[in-house]
Amino acid sequence: MKTALHLSGFDDYRQILDETAGRLRDENLVGRIKARDHTLWKPAPDEIVNRLGWIDAPHLMKDQTGQIQKLVNEARNERYSHAILLGMGGSSLAPEVLKHTFEFRENYLDLSIIDSTEPAAILHQTSRLKAGGTLVIVSTKSGSTVETLSLFKFFYNVMRDAIGPKTVGNHFVAVTDPGSDLVSLATRYNFRDTFLNPRDIGGRYSALTFFGLVPTALTGVNVSYLLIRAASALQRFETGDILSEEKNPAAFLGMLMGAMALVGRDKLTFLISPQVKSFGGWLEQLIAESLGKEGTGIVPIIDEPPTLPVNYDNDRLFVYLRLKWDSTLEKTVQALKKAGHPIVILEIEDLYELGAQFFLWEAATAVAGHILAVNPFDQPDVEATKTLTKSMIAEYTRLGTFPEEIPSHADHHITLYGSVEADTPLQAFTNFLDSADRGDYIALQAYLQPKDDTDHALMLLRGAILNRYGRSTTVGYGPRFLHSTGQLHKGDAGKGIFIQITCDIVQDVPIPDEAGKVPSSLTFGILTSAEARGDRMALLKAGRRVLRVHLGEDIVGGLKHLTDAVT
Repeated sequence: MKTALHLSGFDDYRQILDETAGRLRDENLVGRIKARDHTLWKPAPDEIVNRLGWIDAPHLMKDQTGQIQKLVNEARNERYSHAILLGMGGSSLAPEVLKHTFEFRENYLDLSIIDSTEPAAILHQTSRLKAGGTLVIVSTKSGSTVETLSLFKFFYNVMRDAIGPKTVGNHFVAVTDPGSDLVSLATRYNFRDTFLNPRDIGGRYSALTFFGLVPTALTGVNVSYLLIRAASALQRFETGDILSEEKNPAAFLGMLMGAMALVGRDKLTFLISPQVKSFGGWLEQLIAESLGKEGTGIVPIIDEPPTLPVNYDNDRLFVYLRLKWDSTLEKTVQALKKAGHPIVILEIEDLYELGAQFFLWEAATAVAGHILAVNPFDQPDVEATKTLTKSMIAEYTRLGTFPEEIPSHADHHITLYGSVEADTPLQAFTNFLDSADRGDYIALQAYLQPKDDTDHALMLLRGAILNRYGRSTTVGYGPRFLHSTGQLHKGDAGKGIFIQITCDIVQDVPIPDEAGKVPSSLTFGILTSAEARGDRMALLKAGRRVLRVHLGEDIVGGLKHLTDAVT
């Protein structure tokens, strides 16, 4: 199968696209990527030459499917019915895509993904846990991701209490890099299996490796088919003419992304067929974290509520990812075409073509990184939040409380923290939104429990902002988004304005100091609060505009008040 790529609305940009394509052809871009030439991105090889293994992943992993299938067969024979994946960012997003895309397969494992430290989300998952039939996958490249290891300690204790200490280790599987701390943990706690991923593949480029394939295979998806499709996309990338949308869609798409961003079309807005809608979350991390740095970037816009074409600013490049048989979004796309907005249409033949899509977008992002003159494989600004979070936790441990924050505005609905002139909290909120200039985007950072009613309330707020201000909007649940769009937020040209949304912790959950033991000196609520405070400080230090909105206990009601104020 081949992914088809079609263009509309690019007449005004033909000269810049032709010039860029000619330059890339003269530079032998595809050949140099194939040869792993780090000078395409930076003069020094640091964090480039050891991050290019994704190029060969479709072929490399083909020989590893036997180990994966062995685990699947064992789990089915031993009547496991559920799997829980503990992971953040690149460890969780590809499995999430494939879980939501393919229907549940009887006699395989029902996969849940936990990438939140919000206590209510953890308690919800615990209340549904069927320990005896559950396999827990602990997934982290570094082996030291604080959220993942905290979740491991908690769920190990829950599983141990339910199953007993002798066999609990048999319910755990590790996916990590060779030599990481998780390898020794897996040995210490007698994990059933450990999958060692190639070291030279970064987290967000790891969809077609053990990180993406192990959880997916347990659900009954044929990962060999995904790799076959990915290998086909790799072949087209390595051999295709860079000037051809048909022969080399990955290189051509990367050229489009980079060139259009340089002329101000840097809000890459995705319209995706409903059955593969979750693919947007994976794309968001790949593009934001790879390209949002050194004062530049491309902002991926996913799941944005629909609006009239006239409400979109001229900073958009639209991408329509369409399943061949689906026409759900056709009227929306035709309206965009009629209005003259530039739009790229990628038609996908079937669901297994997602294997090709993973590789296509990885390659396209690498090409766009060359055009934007950034290293698409590092994340230089992520460490700032981690360092400040550690500082916050240390301060809490020392004092037993966080440093006091003085609200700028408050009423019985919401409390605001930030420097905004206004008489009331809601007026301050809309005044803050008024500061968004043309070309800016508005990021809602929701440190809330991911739930359907909260999703809906956030969607209504996004729609109100888009319709009133015409600005692009994003939403991320914290701390999950820190491993996805957090790099872009602090590394781009400062085009974002950030609304951090927090709530009261009604029931907290302790994090064991050590798996298998009860003592706890930290809770998930404290960890989440420390991450929110740390990221807010990192944003402010980077010169970003930030407003914290605290909703108390009535989350949906508070979001409605914000939406009404905008409307």
